[in-house]
Amino acid sequence: MRSNNVSRQGSHYHSISSSLFSMMASAKRFIVYSSTFLLLFGSIPSSYQLVPLVINTWAFTNSTIRAHQSLTIGQFGAIDALVEGCSVCEREQCDGTVGYGGSPDENGETTLDAMIMDGRTMNIGAVAAMRDIKHAIAVARHVLQNTKHTMLVGERATEFAVQMGFTRESLQTEHSKAMWDEWKNNHCQPNFWLNVIPSPSMSCGPYEPISANTIQQTFVTSNDLDSSEQPQFGQYNHDTIGMIVIDAEGHVVAGTSTNGARNKIPGRVGDSPIPGAGAYADGSVGAAAATGDGDVMMRFLPSLIAVEGMRQGLSPQLAGEAALARITKHYPDFVGGIVVADRYGKYGAACHGMNEFPYSVIEGSDPAAGVAVRKVPCRSKRN
Repeated sequence: MRSNNVSRQGSHYHSISSSLFSMMASAKRFIVYSSTFLLLFGSIPSSYQLVPLVINTWAFTNSTIRAHQSLTIGQFGAIDALVEGCSVCEREQCDGTVGYGGSPDENGETTLDAMIMDGRTMNIGAVAAMRDIKHAIAVARHVLQNTKHTMLVGERATEFAVQMGFTRESLQTEHSKAMWDEWKNNHCQPNFWLNVIPSPSMSCGPYEPISANTIQQTFVTSNDLDSSEQPQFGQYNHDTIGMIVIDAEGHVVAGTSTNGARNKIPGRVGDSPIPGAGAYADGSVGAAAATGDGDVMMRFLPSLIAVEGMRQGLSPQLAGEAALARITKHYPDFVGGIVVADRYGKYGAACHGMNEFPYSVIEGSDPAAGVAVRKVPCRSKRN
């Protein structure tokens, strides 16, 4: 009898063991099938997603709300929602750094840059140094949807906008004219000139380059200027709204709008309309949008680097930190920030050279969802 009981127990344990092995094999097959599904179809069940998502640089909350409500109430697509959101900042002249009436150049003129990147098609529409048209992000959408080009610039971008139905009007305001007058009365300080005569630290020009035949006179370079004579970058100068929108179907887009650097040399274009610098989107990975010293950022393409960091497995925040670290290795005084989101709606931010970097975000499909202004502490050359 004992032998029979042992035999039955052994058979019972063998049955359990077989069942466990079968369950493990099924689980393994499920993982393999699920991974294959993700590779083939690039999506996961909606219950695991954190989208829709709208996230943008700085505390430009009205823009965030408008973009999110365009998705959830208006049932707009991701591109149109992004245009709606950035357009709010252009109309409200966010911090004087977006839209008309801000950041006059050396001639007192405001020009606009904007860009949209569609992460589904990898197509881009952008305008740069565009004159006399208030709605830069909307014109960028026309470049995206009505041309085979990536970017239009300057006066020709204005002519294109008029052809698309936009009204030509001056972007100067009493406030921007007063800013320009104050700058002129301060001997055109600060400015962006180097290695020219007469000295840009004491004169408004016109300038010519220093050469071997130049009569020796006192002049300074950027290394000789104190902080009051250097262009200052931050929230109220040289800034951008950079926005990422991911709709409920996982359509990833990113875009920017700005009036550039105050007192810039006419014709200057910064990072905002440059793909990979101001913003970048790849529907199979996610998106990023940056803000700050555009002349430096466009040398490193931080938005592209952040997206590629996520592709290699970094979290959005770590991907953003890695992108900025590449800049600060060469420019330890760099000032800027970046927002990053993966295609499922997980997000993060990083910054350098400021105390903290605020950004605005709304996630989820509830039209009544409130906007959150989150802040991330920034690194500096001292830490």
